[in-house]
Amino acid sequence: MVYRFGVFEFDDDTKELRKNGRVAALEPQPAKALALLLARAGEVIPREELRDAVWGRDTHVDFDRGLAYCVSQIRTALGDSGDNPRFIQTIPKKGFKFIAPVQGAQGAQGAQGAQGAQGAQGATRERPESWKIGLALAGFALFGIFAVTRVFVDGSPGGDPVVIAVSVFDNETGNADFDRIVAGLSDLVVERLTKIAPDRIAVVGNAAILRQPRNIRNLKAVAENVQADYALLGQLQQGETGLRFITHFIRLKDEAHLKANRLTLFEPNLDGLEDLVVEEFERAVREHVLNRPNN
Repeated sequence: MVYRFGVFEFDDDTKELRKNGRVAALEPQPAKALALLLARAGEVIPREELRDAVWGRDTHVDFDRGLAYCVSQIRTALGDSGDNPRFIQTIPKKGFKFIAPVQGAQGAQGAQGAQGAQGAQGATRERPESWKIGLALAGFALFGIFAVTRVFVDGSPGGDPVVIAVSVFDNETGNADFDRIVAGLSDLVVERLTKIAPDRIAVVGNAAILRQPRNIRNLKAVAENVQADYALLGQLQQGETGLRFITHFIRLKDEAHLKANRLTLFEPNLDGLEDLVVEEFERAVREHVLNRPNN
């Protein structure tokens, strides 16, 4: 079965997610979780039921962390936010619910239920030509939607969101104490960017190819694997006068640096680093994506 919601489609058989017809990266376990959420859209799916659907009862994993990762992956693929959800709502201490309208789900008829469906069949028998009227109206509606959509450009409301890939940032200082801070900083950037314009940009941060170290990272492979338009990279380095953080904002179609900056750190314990890096990348996205509709 194919479920349709917003600009997305999800094939329950192949576990493939598509956005405006283009395949969106989603790992197998998050795809299983999304399949269950879509099949029972509008219902609260208990956490234990999601666990059984994704891993089975005989598999022993860190359930809480694994489930959090799955939901985070789905939200990233959909450009969703836990703070202001459009698709997946967290129900504290209970589970999760898919809240957007879905075509194809078993409960898609909503309040009509079986009686509504039977009533619709009865109306069709009484007025055999009604389906033609409905088809014509649907055709006009689709034409209107198509006409409106055509006037928008990439990354604008109604168009295909611009996809931004955030690679895990690199600690190049040789000090292992900074590893966790620098890696977590990339997740913080993902979280911030998903909130600034969810209708215009989609942020990908958890794809396996984005978690590779810099020495084997391939920008062309990133573009093809996650269908991204831009990539964000960052490195913490030890300079002659202290620590510095290098930011890169790259257009993937030609691997051109649209913006790169060196942020000097005055505190050896990295105090203030989070704000500097997040604000720098947010400025780059606003300047090169949100304020330039023709990318």
